[in-house]
Amino acid sequence: MTEVHDQLQDVFRDVFSDPSIVLNEKMTAEDVDGWDSLTHINLIIAIEKRFRVKFATAEISRLKEDSANVGSLLQALTGKLQPSK
Repeated sequence: MTEVHDQLQDVFRDVFSDPSIVLNEKMTAEDVDGWDSLTHINLIIAIEKRFRVKFATAEISRLKEDSANVGSLLQALTGKLQPSK
C-alpha cells in the first residue's frame, strides 16, 4: 500500500465513521454502508481538504458512475498529486 492509499483509507474511515474500513481498488459505493450521493460529496470534500486538491464537477460526476470504484478515485487523486510539467 502507498502513503496516498493509507491516507485515503483514513479519510473513508472518518467520513463513514467506520474504523474497520479496509480499502481495495475494486470497492464501489455498494460495498460501503452509507455511501450515497450526499456522503459521496462529503467524501470528495474531505479528500480535497486532506490532500489539498480540487476536483472539477465533471470529475466528481465520473467518480459516481457505475463503472467507478476506489481504484478510479485513487487514480484521479494520484494524478492531481503529481507535479505538473
